[in-house]
Amino acid sequence: MAYRNEISYEWERAQHLRDLRAGRMSRDELCDADFLLRAAAEHHGVDMHKSCPICEHDLRLTRWVYGDSLGRRAGSARSEQEIADLVAEGLEFTVHAVEVCPACRWNHLLRAATVYSLG
Repeated sequence: MAYRNEISYEWERAQHLRDLRAGRMSRDELCDADFLLRAAAEHHGVDMHKSCPICEHDLRLTRWVYGDSLGRRAGSARSEQEIADLVAEGLEFTVHAVEVCPACRWNHLLRAATVYSLG
């Protein structure tokens, strides 16, 4: 399994935090994870070993899969193993890595990349 066409959203994340600290964005604008995203982080996410930039609770990394080849599985949160299993089926699709704080509802897309089989 490998990734290509990776797009990083780290700069945008940093800009949002600068805007928050400067008063150009409100906490409510940035801490808006809905129930589904928080539940996915809790059940499918993994501990990032990184503190939330807003409230300092532990962040969870959640992976969402998208692509026509996935059929009804598109738009769902998946574990690393589930992603590997989908790739083993010969599917190629996009994975979005999202950090989520279940405590304060902070969330941000970190990167998106196409996953595919090496063999």
